[in-house]
Amino acid sequence: MAHPIKHFITITNHRHKVIANCARAGILLQGLRHDLSKYSPTEFIPGARFFQGDRSPNEKERELYGYSRAWLHHKGRNRHHYEYWNDYNPKTKRIENVEMPVKYVIEMFCDRVAASKIYNGENYTDEHPFTYFLRIRGKSRMHPNTEALLEKLLVMLRDEGEEKTFEYIRGLKK
Repeated sequence: MAHPIKHFITITNHRHKVIANCARAGILLQGLRHDLSKYSPTEFIPGARFFQGDRSPNEKERELYGYSRAWLHHKGRNRHHYEYWNDYNPKTKRIENVEMPVKYVIEMFCDRVAASKIYNGENYTDEHPFTYFLRIRGKSRMHPNTEALLEKLLVMLRDEGEEKTFEYIRGLKK
């Protein structure tokens, strides 16, 4: 059963949390553009169809079909996803991870914090975004420098809290 209203509310609440995080991080304009592709028919319709409320609808679509068409569309249009930053290297003749610009790593951090708050609700702690990150850490999914910066920010959040982490982020060169 599709849940277009619940899905709309979830993605809109998520965007608002990301916008607030991006404002705290000093990248408000990026926050205002964050995840607008989720409202496109290619992403919104499967999102409503596979809505569950406690995890991404893309995961359910992936379970049913072996891939998520909505995710393939999303990651190709949103630079805050490390999956966007893969390209063919003519020297090695392989697809390789490209280092993300810092401003997109910061947006990725803001996105992960917001998503953790949405999906964990009142059970959220500052450890949740780091725990989610552990699923991919060290698996060569992102450029080593990108992974190191993201991990540093998530560990800082876990150990020192939001206020200190956003203060640090505002001092980074974007």
